[in-house]
Amino acid sequence: MPAPSTATRKRVVLLGATGSIGESTLRVIAAHPDKLELVGIAARSNWQRLATIARQFGVTHIGLHDEAAFADARAHSEAFLPGSQIVGGLTGLIDLARLPAADIVLVAVVGTTGLEPALAALAAGKDLALASKEILVLAGKFIMAAAKRHGAKLLPVDSEHNAVFQCLEGHPQAGVRRIVLTASGGAFRDWPLERFASITPADALKHPNWAMGPKITVDSATLANKGLELIEAQCLFGLEATQCTAVIHPQSIVHCLVEFTDGTMLAQLSPPSMTFPIQHALLHPRRAPGVETALDFSRAFGLEFAPVDEGRFPMLRLARETMLAGGIAPAIYNAANELAVEAFLAGRIPFLAIPRVVEQTLGNIKNFEPADLPAVLALDAEARQVAAGHIATVA
Repeated sequence: MPAPSTATRKRVVLLGATGSIGESTLRVIAAHPDKLELVGIAARSNWQRLATIARQFGVTHIGLHDEAAFADARAHSEAFLPGSQIVGGLTGLIDLARLPAADIVLVAVVGTTGLEPALAALAAGKDLALASKEILVLAGKFIMAAAKRHGAKLLPVDSEHNAVFQCLEGHPQAGVRRIVLTASGGAFRDWPLERFASITPADALKHPNWAMGPKITVDSATLANKGLELIEAQCLFGLEATQCTAVIHPQSIVHCLVEFTDGTMLAQLSPPSMTFPIQHALLHPRRAPGVETALDFSRAFGLEFAPVDEGRFPMLRLARETMLAGGIAPAIYNAANELAVEAFLAGRIPFLAIPRVVEQTLGNIKNFEPADLPAVLALDAEARQVAAGHIATVA
């Protein structure tokens, strides 16, 4: 069979190709060779996996954020396709993000590393598929302004935000009363509170529904993930803090509900697989057969909903407070949580210390409205220093 014409295919750069989002993205691209073409890939350090992906998909533009891994990959260039261009560090990721051959850049790197590459992609007029929620939490107004300024699409990849995006299409914003994001409740939704003091990293990494990386899985256990998603949703969809809320939904089948001013609601449903929102974002506005099996209504299943107990999940309360405070409060929340989760996974602090570190850090830094991106980045660095100090006292 002849190869599909590249003129009909959307060309994709994938930053974070070796993580869980990256692997799901590769499945979507492999399922639609007539519609999608992978032209650039990057990872933090796993150059061996990148080499395998590059050979499978015919990719010659490669990036590694870790400098030692970059040097190692260059020393083993024979593992990649002939003529491959291997770039390293943050500069390399930025170069990949504005690759002339790309139409859309999917940013799926952990934390805030993808911020500058995301801005570079938008500045180059690329559409941006965003899976790294921390980027919008840290610098949402600058990302949204850049997308508008350069006429680029911003397509959410998080299952909840992608669901809201789908439900809102064709509806004027004035008609929206509120959005409701669903939360599985994570690994400890049914644990008695008296057991929380003994939670280990191994316990926290046993998510009941989703297969994800360590940081986001812990965030799901504390509901910080939902807090970050609410902050992100407020920014993405131009809503007030009071219009964004969450509900516990153990099945992870309904990904959002959008309530309109007339009291009616729209919901988006799909099985708990990231291939659904990824495919929607990459192919938008087109539709195509999915990678996973759709919901089967020939079999009985139930859908449950329950309010969030903020006593059990204080990270959601803190997120709501930062949304109301505005300014740089969400960025402080994100930075402190990132460090606290890292310390918990390393066995340096207990699970219950995560919200304490975040609350203490929020209380130790004066809130303000940042005028530019350097001010946000400086604040992020300060918040991490403050959080590290609080972690040291716990440890």
